[in-house]
Amino acid sequence: MNAEIEPLDDLNDEALELLMTELGVARTARFLQQFTTGSGNYTEERKELFKDWTLEDVLEETRCRRENRNA
Repeated sequence: MNAEIEPLDDLNDEALELLMTELGVARTARFLQQFTTGSGNYTEERKELFKDWTLEDVLEETRCRRENRNA
């Protein structure tokens, strides 16, 4: 199979056109707002946030959250 790969700009344009046709402009905008690129350096922030955590701390937090979710 020899499929030609179209540029991402063309794909994005086509996808937006389809979304606007099917959902309308307002709902398309609302849908797209949930996708953000974010900012900062997650790796460094995570290291700082969890620098004092042990594996047991993480496992205990996971257990607690699961129990609370299922309660």
